Amino acid sequence: MSDLIHVYTRAQALKDGVLVDCTELAREAGFTWPVAISDHLYYDYIVPALALMAEGQSIQGRLWDVLQVLRYAIRSSKDDTYLRFTVLFQISPGTTPVPVEIISVAGPDDDGSPCLTIMLPEDD
Repeated sequence: MSDLIHVYTRAQALKDGVLVDCTELAREAGFTWPVAISDHLYYDYIVPALALMAEGQSIQGRLWDVLQVLRYAIRSSKDDTYLRFTVLFQISPGTTPVPVEIISVAGPDDDGSPCLTIMLPEDD
């Protein structure tokens, strides 16, 4: 067994902003484990363009949609530790929403308790 040189914990990733904690809204959506999403997914898709915000889209609403689609995917899957699912996102006003593939990984938090991480495939 080799010596461990460096460990990057989930807590450090949350503190650094590499992961964005969405546990509070996830609990409202029915999740019981802590949930975080990658910064890439958050800033590229969850945070709507200003023009979309003017039309009523919000971070909360877009995140809620992701969580609801994930809940459905979990219920429909035999493997709930690693899931691929698709969510439609409108990128700019007047355009057709585009499908975005998302991954959810269930695993241990820093203390060994279960948690979920939601990300884009390239973040895996």
